This record gives sequence, structure tokens and C-alpha cells, in this order.
Amino acid sequence: MPYRLLRLREHARETLWVTPVAGLVLACLLWRLALTADQELVTVLASTGIGVRDFTEDVKTIVTVISQAMLTFLGVVFSVSLVALQMTSGQLTPRVVRIFVRSRITKLTLTVFLSTFVFSLLVLTSYNGGPDPDKAVPVPLIQSAFTLLLVGLSLLLFIAYVTTTLRLMQVGPVVDHIARESLRVVERATTDSAGVPDLPAVVGLVRYEGRAGVLRDVDVARLVRCARRQGAVLRLLPRIGDYVMAGTALLEVYGGQGLPPAASAASAVSLGPDRTSRQDLGFGLRQLADIALRALSPAVNDPTTAVQCLDRIVHLLGALGQHPLGPVLHRDRHAHVRLVQTGPDWENVVDLGLGEIRVAAVAHAQVTRRMFAGIDDLLEVVPHHRAEPLLRHRTLLELAVNQTLTHPADRAFALQPDRQGIG
Repeated sequence: MPYRLLRLREHARETLWVTPVAGLVLACLLWRLALTADQELVTVLASTGIGVRDFTEDVKTIVTVISQAMLTFLGVVFSVSLVALQMTSGQLTPRVVRIFVRSRITKLTLTVFLSTFVFSLLVLTSYNGGPDPDKAVPVPLIQSAFTLLLVGLSLLLFIAYVTTTLRLMQVGPVVDHIARESLRVVERATTDSAGVPDLPAVVGLVRYEGRAGVLRDVDVARLVRCARRQGAVLRLLPRIGDYVMAGTALLEVYGGQGLPPAASAASAVSLGPDRTSRQDLGFGLRQLADIALRALSPAVNDPTTAVQCLDRIVHLLGALGQHPLGPVLHRDRHAHVRLVQTGPDWENVVDLGLGEIRVAAVAHAQVTRRMFAGIDDLLEVVPHHRAEPLLRHRTLLELAVNQTLTHPADRAFALQPDRQGIG
């Protein structure tokens, strides 16, 4: 998919207004088609002598009740949902709001609720002839049928929406969602990182010119084309997830016929207020570590949640352990290196996943036991040359436990590996 379409899709997924507005437009178009069909239907029924005026008041009463109830229903449902979301974000992490906003069920439910309300209001206007008073519709049969169908769809989506919201309030589904999203990022990540070749002399730097924000993703194809036209090699200096402000060095240029335009380079990067997981290998680990740290704080004191986070962290580290990390090379159609992208190395991701939790877990035997078991499992699955950061964290955790717990039995218990923490 072209990068511009990807960026538009990400914008639509990060906001709540795009899908509902599109749904309202479709509801208006659907009503216009149904109104035309009703006018044709009334003409046909009148020619056959079949009367429909006896149903006018009944149908109008039903549509009126639907239009009034949908707005009240919409307000109550989403007010309660926002309160539940606030409680969940305070218990787990504020990044839970992002999951709620990106949820397809959330967008679809809001869209159908609003569309049903607007469609029922438009149906009521057709009793007075709609936009053309000379073409009155005694009973909008087709419009009323569509209204009832939308109400039925709203009820089904309400059940799905409540189910999704309740799952969002549970630790297991939230950390599972983060882990699955992060694993998809690992699967999509470029694997050409076989070592940076010898590069020509440095020509200069391209600095970022634009609004400051977090580097979310990069249009790799555009930068490769830009480097090929200049006959140069570009190195992207900020990592995905770094905060970039105006004046920050964005690209380092090697060789070629001069510097690429700053405006072209700036348009190849996407910045925003928060990190996203589309190209960010570390964002999932960051979220899981945040949830675990909040759970281990004295105010919450929930080591079981930290163990659930460690389960997914070990899973992610196991996947990343089989994946090339560090600088990533992007080549043109002739297999010439044109872009070197800075990325996290293995030590970075291990420190991100285990470092802060290790410091906070010393007083919780359940968490230390799970960490020892997780590190031992990782030592068995990752290549031998990547064992050093894991062994370092294991040694530091063992030293911290020995210094914190005074009784030998407590130390032996906390140092025992256990995949469930404490059964």
C-alpha cells in the first residue's frame, strides 16, 4: 500500500470522527434512495387500490420513539464507557485509551448509533413530503423497514461493544492485545541488517523543519528514491519513537551530488503526539513494562498483573531474539544500499523489557521467580551470542534479592525459577 494511503488509514484509526461522519453521509444517501423508492411504491399501491394510510400513525409513533430513544441510549452508553475507560487507564496505563479509540467495534457502534438516529429523523420529515412537498409519502414503508433494520443492527453491535469494553477492563485481554500487535510489528520489520558497509565521506546533514513530535514511521521508499536520485547514501539519525523538534539532525548524507531538499526529507517522516506500533519495535515492550511497574507500585501492589506482563515480555523477547536488530539497510532496485535506518539492538530491547521491572520486583517473590524462569527460557531459545544481556540481568536480580532478603529460606524461595511466579 502506498505510504500516503497508509498514513491516511492510520489517521482514520487514531481518530473517532472519520468513520461516524462517513456513516452519517451514507445514512443520508440511504434515506434519499429509500424516499424515492417509497414514492414509487405509493404510486404503485395507489394504482392497485391498496390503502396504506391506516398505518400512518402507528408507523410514525414507532419511528418517533426510535429517534428519541437512540439519542438517549447513545449518550448513556458512551458516558458509562468513558467512566469505565478512565478507571481502566488509571489502573493499567493511559495507553489503554489508544486501544479503545482504535477498536473497530467502537467506531462501528458509534457510527451505527448515530446513523440510526439521523435516519429516523429524516424519516419523520418524509411524512410532510420530504424535500418536495408535491410528492408526499403517506406512509414511508421502505424507510420504516430500514429504520427497524438499523435498530436491530444497533442492538447486536451494542452486545459486541459491551463485550469489548468489558474485555478492555481486564488485564489479560489488554496485555494480549499489546503482545499480538507487537508480534505483527516484528513480523513486518525489515530484516536486512547484515552490517553497515563502508560508506563514502560525509557530505552534510539534513535538519528537520516542521512541527515537533514523536517520530511515528518513515516512508522508506521515498527516502530510497531520494538517495538514488542524488547518488548518495542516507542515514536516518532519530529512531522510531524519538521526539524530534525543529532543527534536529534528521539525515546524514554520504557521498552523492549534494544534500536532498529538507522539505522532501521532512515529508518522508510522520510525527505525532504519541508513539504508534506500526514501525516501532519497542512500543509494545514499553507498554507492558509500564503496566507491570504500575502493578508493582506500593499504591497498587498487584504482582500477579506484573507476572502476566512478564509472560508477554518473555514471548516478545523470544521473537525478537530470532530477529536481526540494530541498523537496518534499505536498498534500491539495483541492490545498492541507499538508506541506513537506526534501530534498537538486542541489548536495548532486553533492558527495556526487563530493566525497570527487575529493580521494582525485588520485594515480590512471585515476580522474581517468574523473571528467573523467563530469563532461563530465553537463554534456551536465543542465539548464544545474545546471552550476555540476559545473564547480566539475571546476575543483577540475584544480587538484589540476596541484599534485600535477610533470611536464607526467603532468599532460596525468591531465587527459585517458576513460570507461574508462585503456582
